[in-house]
Amino acid sequence: MEHQGGCHCGNISLVFRTDVAPERMVPIACQCVFCRKHNVSAVADPQGRLDIRIGNDADFARYRFGLRTADYLICRRCGVYVAAITADAPKRALVIVNCLDSRDRFTTAPMEADYSGETEAERRERRRKGWTPLA
Repeated sequence: MEHQGGCHCGNISLVFRTDVAPERMVPIACQCVFCRKHNVSAVADPQGRLDIRIGNDADFARYRFGLRTADYLICRRCGVYVAAITADAPKRALVIVNCLDSRDRFTTAPMEADYSGETEAERRERRRKGWTPLA
C-alpha cells in the first residue's frame, strides 16, 4: 500500500509504503509541547518505507529540541510539519497522518504517549525498533 502526501504548498512530498491497512494502525499522539502545539497524530511501520522529496531546499527546515535525537521536518513556505527523522543512521522516520492524502482512512483514535521519562539511549532504541526506514 502506498500513501502519498506532503506539505500544503507541495515543497515537501511523502510516499509512505506499508503492508498494514490504515484502519489497523494506531496513531501516536505524543504529549511533548512541540507535538501538542501541532496536534500531532503520527504513524510508523518498522517493516515499511518512507520516501521524502524536497522541492526547494531553501524552503525546508529541520528543527531539533530536547534530547536532539530527531529532526522535525517543516516547510518554511507553508509551515507544515510533515515528519520526524532520527539523527542516527540508519535513518528512520515517523509520518504525520494529517500530511497524508489518505488521512481519512486512519480511523483508529490516536494513543497518547508521554516519552518524557525516557533516557537518550531508550529513546534512540525505541525509534530504531518502531519507526519507519527511509527509502
